[in-house]
Amino acid sequence: MVYSFLLFLLVFTGIGISAIFFSKRSASDYYLASCTTSPWLVGLSAVATNNSGYMFIGVIGYTYVTGLAAFWLMFGWITGDFLASLFVHDRLRRATTETGETSYAGVLSHWGGTRYKHLQHLSAVISLMFLLAYASAQLVAGSKALQVLFAWPAWAGATMGAVMVMLYCFAGGIRASIWTDAAQSFVMLAGMGLLMVVGITALGGTGETISQMRLVDGYLDWFPGDLVLPGLAGGLLFALSWMFAGLSVIGQPHIMVRFMSMKSSGNSMSRARVWYYGWFTVFYTMATIVGMLSRVYLPEIGSFDAELALPTMAQQLLPPALVGLVLAAMFAATMSTADSLLLSCSCAITHDLLPHKVEKRWMLWTATIVTTFLALLLALMNNQSVFNLVILSWSTLASAFAPILLVYVFGGRMTETAAISMLVIGVTTALSWRWMGLHQMVYEGMPGILAGLLFYLGWYAVYAPHKLPPKVTDVK
Repeated sequence: MVYSFLLFLLVFTGIGISAIFFSKRSASDYYLASCTTSPWLVGLSAVATNNSGYMFIGVIGYTYVTGLAAFWLMFGWITGDFLASLFVHDRLRRATTETGETSYAGVLSHWGGTRYKHLQHLSAVISLMFLLAYASAQLVAGSKALQVLFAWPAWAGATMGAVMVMLYCFAGGIRASIWTDAAQSFVMLAGMGLLMVVGITALGGTGETISQMRLVDGYLDWFPGDLVLPGLAGGLLFALSWMFAGLSVIGQPHIMVRFMSMKSSGNSMSRARVWYYGWFTVFYTMATIVGMLSRVYLPEIGSFDAELALPTMAQQLLPPALVGLVLAAMFAATMSTADSLLLSCSCAITHDLLPHKVEKRWMLWTATIVTTFLALLLALMNNQSVFNLVILSWSTLASAFAPILLVYVFGGRMTETAAISMLVIGVTTALSWRWMGLHQMVYEGMPGILAGLLFYLGWYAVYAPHKLPPKVTDVK
């Protein structure tokens, strides 16, 4: 088991390090791979980064507790993500070329010829805070898996992941990250598929599996029991709120930068979308099924940590070599996101907060070391669930950036003060929603995003359009 796990880790690290032979000594190459990434690589890398340890640890744990109703989370998330991609991704890719920026915050702050440096600085600070929290959750997810299967101390898995990420980020920046993501995505799919097939087979087939699930009270109910509204209305509101969780992908710098790095050609985005959503749908479906299976194999007991359901189940059902494969898949999921998050943190420091002239190679590496160390420190101090920490970071970033990006994509304009106000109102709303405990009923990113958009509509109605700064295309 240990040997097969370490073998996969060596392969992933080797793939990442090999990117050094294609690396160019520039910030644009380190953070955007010089915008030369193939669509299929973009699709696989983006979806592997999106799924992360959240899927192997967080979603499995959530499904273990919730049951069939977790399907609505999957349906809402993928639907919202897909709808957002139809309008945003290609426009963001073109804006990357138009602005010449190498960071997500940089593109937002220079969209359409604007030069909003205060917005760029504030966006960088928000990104840094919540991407670091997100990265720490990935390191925690990896360490949880190793803790269950190898009885290693909590710090061991987190430290191993941090070192791996640093090695191949040094070698090739985002190019190394994208290459390893693509390789990791296949292992993730194989690991989840293996556990699903073995789990159903061991119970005697699909029919017997469903019968076993019926024995758990309310486990096959279509809607969660704690909805704000009962029945179908509550279920639809629940699904709608999670559609906003899927739409929130456009506010995640570490994912959107993948699409920013893609080489531009006629149907590149369509091809990337096929890879992304095909893999996403298959993998998320299998993850939901495995989460439900885990409840059959591991009946709820007192202090059992639901987020350890998958590694515990793998240990019960599979021979050691295959347990190593599943563990490698879990660890790959955490690393495919952690490396992306840490590179985005590094970019926030060197490109968005510091003057561009300091973006030397040694400065990029130093920023990566610093952010990796901070994420590791947060991981070792963490006492929250992976699911909650990821959703908190995800929703806050979405509430900050998605409203601004949507306004730009649909042709809107605003002053820097309005953009900053949208960001602050979105973040404040999302965090307040969670603080009041309302996130148990409705995903907090939904009110956060809507608050930012509603502010813009009110601001635009009051602020005469002729007072807005002209677009670059309007200037003679």
